[in-house]
Amino acid sequence: MVIVDKDNISTPIDYPGGAVILIDKSSGWTSFDVVNKIRFSLRKALEIKKIKVGHNGTLDPLADGLVMIFTGKYTKLIPQYMDQRKIYSGRIKLGCTTATLDREAEESQFCDTSTITHSEVHEAITGFTGRYFQKTPVFSALKVNGKRSYELARKGIDVEPKVREVTVHSVSDISFENPIANFKLVCSKGFYVRSFARDVGHKLGVPAYLYALRREGIGDYSVHNALKIEEFIQQFTVAR
Repeated sequence: MVIVDKDNISTPIDYPGGAVILIDKSSGWTSFDVVNKIRFSLRKALEIKKIKVGHNGTLDPLADGLVMIFTGKYTKLIPQYMDQRKIYSGRIKLGCTTATLDREAEESQFCDTSTITHSEVHEAITGFTGRYFQKTPVFSALKVNGKRSYELARKGIDVEPKVREVTVHSVSDISFENPIANFKLVCSKGFYVRSFARDVGHKLGVPAYLYALRREGIGDYSVHNALKIEEFIQQFTVAR
């Protein structure tokens, strides 16, 4: 497997032949933005008309962290890498929520959280360890009758959330400074951390939403060695 990261960005790489680029996505970029930017940059630098580029797991626009980008012949490997465990660190805000379950929409449904204790937060978060059935967010990239769920939701069309079995392998680094709960978790594919934040709130009897999220790892790959998109674009002509 040809991996492009901080250690070998200056090494000649055959991108049409296949490579996996580890990108540390910044907040505000969609996963598709990253794919399109890399595709455009490679086409320009390699002076070719087409090159296949894809990713193995969408990361929400407001989240940051690891995205694995596959190029050329390696795009055929994407299905094999869809099932890998994901590692996230994040923050949940208790006492209010948003329509999107993250900071993209305005806060609403405010309530008092002054009586919630650290032990209650710890119990609520760790209570999701193992397998359970999770209701997906209405604002998601899942397709409903051929349309993205978020596209329908933004038009005010009622969308029935899907329920899927997911797994939380482990939870750690839990802390609580009212109204923010911090956590780190390892989970299965198909897991929505925004839904997790909502469900933690439900366990505590208050509305809640995902205040911040960072993808720390995918399988054996870590964000610590990943490249910012700007670093890749600036240096890949040397790498090839």
